[in-house]
Amino acid sequence: MTEKRKVCVVTGTRAEYGLLYWLMKEIEASHRLELKIIATGMHLSPEFGLTYRQIEEDGFKIDCKVEMLLSSDTSVGISKSMGLGMIGFADAYSELKPDILLVLGDRYEIFSAVSAATIARIPVAHLHGGEATEGLIDESIRHSITKMSHLHFTATEKYRMRVIQLGEQPERVFNVGAAGIDNINRLNLLSKEKFEASIDFTLGKRNLMITFHPVTLEKTTSGEQFGNLLQALDSLEETHLLFTKANADTDGRIINEMIDEYVSENRDKAIGFTSLGQVRYLSALQVVDGVIGNSSSGLIEAPSFRIGTVNIGDRQRGRIKARSVIDCDSSVEGIKTALETLFSDSFRSIVKKTVNPFGGGGTALAITETLQIFPLEGLLKKQFFDVDITIEKDT
Repeated sequence: MTEKRKVCVVTGTRAEYGLLYWLMKEIEASHRLELKIIATGMHLSPEFGLTYRQIEEDGFKIDCKVEMLLSSDTSVGISKSMGLGMIGFADAYSELKPDILLVLGDRYEIFSAVSAATIARIPVAHLHGGEATEGLIDESIRHSITKMSHLHFTATEKYRMRVIQLGEQPERVFNVGAAGIDNINRLNLLSKEKFEASIDFTLGKRNLMITFHPVTLEKTTSGEQFGNLLQALDSLEETHLLFTKANADTDGRIINEMIDEYVSENRDKAIGFTSLGQVRYLSALQVVDGVIGNSSSGLIEAPSFRIGTVNIGDRQRGRIKARSVIDCDSSVEGIKTALETLFSDSFRSIVKKTVNPFGGGGTALAITETLQIFPLEGLLKKQFFDVDITIEKDT
């Protein structure tokens, strides 16, 4: 009997785990692969809901926990967390001895995990490379992870070509669509009544989902920008607001404290969550009128529900967007104008015809099939692929 390939999945946040869920299920069910799981970062933090418990409740066995999240959301604290992460991942890899590491995205926890894997000579498979988020340090982190990785699974053909442009061999880069679409197709989502019961909150005539994260390339703007958003939302009538809190990014606590204060003062129309989980979050997208903020879910998952997204500021600048996405600046007037568009009849007619540019699902199965058959021998050896382009020189 052929020995199973040991695939080690690293997850550090609730959102990332939600995207990896079906892929982990497919790996677990494979007769040719063995699933190993490392939980780290926000999963192990009481402040962010100890969401590693959700992984276990879903029936997965966590093989290692890497503590790395310091009680600080400053740049110094996050840099120190990255250092602790590298130490912890080195020990975890020594214990688990994976054949390949599987990671998603662009966060600093994943950068630490992949850096340690590079030194340990463990091949890396990376999801969602080639994307652009020009307002974040995540942009450079994502591309750095791409260069340390050996297999690439992108969400669109444009992103596939961008990974190749970064010098990766085309035969190692696969366009499989966005992982989050599998959740929409495969999870049993809640009805409106069951969703309301699950959150102990009654929806209004109109409802909005709000998720706003810090723009990490900008300094000390989080409070001002989120304050502008709250001011714009306050101008709406007969609208209930569902807030999900920010990740453990620089200045994330500022936003979370403002959410707590706003909800406490507006309990008749607002509710906040550290984590809704995938089922409740996607169930919410079935019943709300739109998504507001700067989260990638407004660009990737929301279009599949044919609801509009108000995308604020520069955090997602550079990403591919459906016609259902309204870009605006972070000023009060800019957000108000975007909200007026969101609720307009003309825009709603456009949204009904939305086609999601991130695919129609099947991502987890496509990745699993590749992980089962792609040759591991020689995978660590990489040659830079030169794209045949002509660059005009300055005269």
